[in-house]
Amino acid sequence: MGASPAHSGISVTPGPIRFGRETTGDLAFAERREWLVTNGIGGYGSGTLAGSITRGYHGLLVAARQPPVDRRLMLVKLDETLSYRGCGYELATNRWASGVVAPTGYTSIESFELEGSVPVWRFACAEALIEKRIWMKQGANTTYLAYTVVSAAEPVQLSITAIVDNRGFHDTGAVAWPAEVSLINGGLQVASGGPGSLPLVMLASAGEAHVVNELYEGYLLPAETARGLTDRDDHVHAGTFTALLAPGQTLLFLASAEANPVIEDDPLEQRRDRDRTVLAGWAGIDGAAGTPEPPVRPSWVEQLVLAADQFIVARPTVDQSHGQSVIAGYHWFEDWGRDTMISLPGLTLVTGRPAVAAAILRAFAQFVSDGMLPNRFPDGSDEPVYNTIDATLWYFQAIREYHDASGDDGLLRELWPTLQHIIDWHIKGTRYNIKLDPVDGLLSGGEPGVQLTWMDAIVGDHVITPRIGKPVEVNALWHNALVAMAAFAARIDEPPNEYQQRAEAAANGFDRFWNASAGYCYDVLDGPDGDDDALRPNQLLAVSLTGNLLGAQRQKSVVDACAHALLTSHGLRSLAPTDPAFRGFYGGDQAHRDAAYHQGTVWAWLIGPFVDAHLRVYRDPVAARRFLLPFADHLNAAGLGSVSEVFDGDAPFSPKGCIAQAWGVAEVLRAFARIESLSVPHRLN
Repeated sequence: MGASPAHSGISVTPGPIRFGRETTGDLAFAERREWLVTNGIGGYGSGTLAGSITRGYHGLLVAARQPPVDRRLMLVKLDETLSYRGCGYELATNRWASGVVAPTGYTSIESFELEGSVPVWRFACAEALIEKRIWMKQGANTTYLAYTVVSAAEPVQLSITAIVDNRGFHDTGAVAWPAEVSLINGGLQVASGGPGSLPLVMLASAGEAHVVNELYEGYLLPAETARGLTDRDDHVHAGTFTALLAPGQTLLFLASAEANPVIEDDPLEQRRDRDRTVLAGWAGIDGAAGTPEPPVRPSWVEQLVLAADQFIVARPTVDQSHGQSVIAGYHWFEDWGRDTMISLPGLTLVTGRPAVAAAILRAFAQFVSDGMLPNRFPDGSDEPVYNTIDATLWYFQAIREYHDASGDDGLLRELWPTLQHIIDWHIKGTRYNIKLDPVDGLLSGGEPGVQLTWMDAIVGDHVITPRIGKPVEVNALWHNALVAMAAFAARIDEPPNEYQQRAEAAANGFDRFWNASAGYCYDVLDGPDGDDDALRPNQLLAVSLTGNLLGAQRQKSVVDACAHALLTSHGLRSLAPTDPAFRGFYGGDQAHRDAAYHQGTVWAWLIGPFVDAHLRVYRDPVAARRFLLPFADHLNAAGLGSVSEVFDGDAPFSPKGCIAQAWGVAEVLRAFARIESLSVPHRLN
């Protein structure tokens, strides 16, 4: 498929994610590789390379009823069977609670690849070859599948069993049964899930549809078994679609929760155009005559650029304008303030989309309350939650990076009253005892039973890492915000003196964080039990952010300490292995996982601050780029083409948590761009 004229030089071709039979024929291996497609409003489709569902969150259509949240599992999967020359071939795979795997269609998969953002399976049925593609319509709760007979000696008969549900995507085991299934022109409609639920419409471009409406019980979900969660699910066989396809013919299948959906002309090309547009922004191409060819960049980084687009979603604002936000991670996270602000530079600015960044910054300004940004927008609730001390401070860094990229003084003027409001509330005090200490110029906060920093795990009423007092990264961010305010003021002819003075006071007070005996910073000052000397990665922000909080020798000492004890191939440990509280395995039920979440578990997003800090100390882009290369391999290991949320703190550092995490993708991209800006002739391979 050729590139459209508006995107000269940008094509959507098979990328670095590809597997052959040595992988597709190994069920355990194939089930650990998961694909993801999204629609830009919080909905998604996801499953395994093998075709089986292993999580309660898997489904071909998970619709966002109140975009970007209130998500419901609607079309679970399609189980396909091919009849060719008198023989039947199963293309689907299911695991059952009985321990049986049936059907075993994974054995027919000849290859799998990502074609841009589109997953593609090729099935070999004797000499007949069938390709299957899945994608979503941008801005709609609509999933498409295409089945193409690539080659065959005669027509093939395709039978598609539609497995459906209509439950909240967190509610594994709560099947929407009974269901009402009816024939409509071109397909089926399913009504289930109770009052207010969206109907599911399924259409096929050819063939016939037949109502079945039968309950299928006992799907086994091994990924949920490993997480200590409900690992059995029931779904509804709504109906069956059949079609006779000639060699070269394509059958389009649509599943939608939208009103009156229709199969559009060439919907796959619309998705490919979306991919080309995203890659054109990354390459800095606007389609104008004489535009230079894009720079040659590694295919794995381009795959991450496409992954970045999956997290950007529409978010209605207080004034009902069309705002935008960031889904923190797939499958189960909503849009979080902290994750959004950390992710914004990598997801939008590095990828050439400053208008999206501005829309996000404006949207969140409307939700500021008592000087605080929301921590998150919960599924099923209209009220944002404000339990964060650092998300608001990351807002200043996001605005700074936006302005550095765009030079947009207009947005600074627009947001200036909000920024002043935030600083004023932090000085006088806001929720959760967050306030400025006038003695040392540092910011403190916290109260028992509440976790305000990004290290936010709580088991029951027990906060794992309470960090009440003055956390090191919070005060690096506070100083950074004050420095930013002084710079913003100068740009828009506002008086900067107050912010300069407060920044100087914070810098002087920050000297208290230095732990001379250990050679790195305290993690928290003035906590209920005194100063916390645990070696954690939070102190890297004192080196990576703008401003000189630590002298050159101390900066080097911090970077070296973190490199020695915390750095792994896919990010940094949240706690040094020598600490008695260290846990190197992240797994088990929620209590066990949360107990390890910030006690040694590796976080991918921390590679960004580490690369920044390393570059500041050692000024060596060649060394810095080596820290990113393992992510090229990781794109094939879990969430295909994306970056996992966390990894075990002990070797082999297995990927865990969400299969696709916004700030992990964003910080790898931002770090890549940072290195590239310093060393243009030296490309990452």
